[in-house]
Amino acid sequence: MRLYKILQKPIVTEKTANMQLSKPRYAFQVAPDATKIDVKVAIRELYGVEVSDVNILNTREKFKYGKKKGMQIRKRTSKKAYVTLKNASDTLDVTLVK
Repeated sequence: MRLYKILQKPIVTEKTANMQLSKPRYAFQVAPDATKIDVKVAIRELYGVEVSDVNILNTREKFKYGKKKGMQIRKRTSKKAYVTLKNASDTLDVTLVK
């Protein structure tokens, strides 16, 4: 699997910014067939930092009903990876890639 296809995009929200204050943790949206080992290797090769832990979360498909009768809006399933770095002094600039 190609490295750029594993890590689709970083998740930058208020919740992920608060996670970075206590520990060096970052969130990424990853490919649906990516494993923890794939994510760990991709972070190490693209950003040049050591990863200590990877947690993966699968979100389920959600439905929302619209104003018209019988109209459904679907929110797709996605897969998130929460990455913890080994050294607390390491920072990850998600806008730049080596």
